[in-house]
Amino acid sequence: MQKTEMKVPDERIGALIGKDGETKKKIEQESGCRISIKDGVVSLQSEDPIGFLRAKDVIRAVGLGFNPVVAFKLFKSDFIILDVMNLDFSPNDLQRIKGRIIGKEGKIRKLIEETLGVNVSIYHKSVAVIGEIENVNATREVINMIIEGAQHSTVYKFLENKRRDIKMQKLDWKKVGGPNE
Repeated sequence: MQKTEMKVPDERIGALIGKDGETKKKIEQESGCRISIKDGVVSLQSEDPIGFLRAKDVIRAVGLGFNPVVAFKLFKSDFIILDVMNLDFSPNDLQRIKGRIIGKEGKIRKLIEETLGVNVSIYHKSVAVIGEIENVNATREVINMIIEGAQHSTVYKFLENKRRDIKMQKLDWKKVGGPNE
């Protein structure tokens, strides 16, 4: 039996439970896990190790600010993952870096999401990404470029090149009989 306890921020408990407990019930149905929540601590247990790990990622994703609908993508495929980058900076630097990642009116974040087909959540001291492995890795590269001070024009060029590379890889994969056929 797999068991764990996870702390979820108080302001995210409502999202985790959902209206009339629907979100919690859906996590339990999709994963085969049993979930209990008390004082911001989520207890999770299951006989199924894969369901357990996926439920753990979904709960973590919701706790990191993702809408549960987005977090449920983690149940859909073995190729969809959650990646979390911690932002360990002073409060002034943290605000500046989060602002650069989001961009004016959310432009950079939206561009990253649309170009790479990922979902990004910037919450407290972390940046979390949900998507296909290759796209999540590219997103991590982009976030690191932004943190290191790269100009947004450089980031745009990088994103365009990555999108082209990813499309080419998918086309090559289809030619050899990959899963997208």
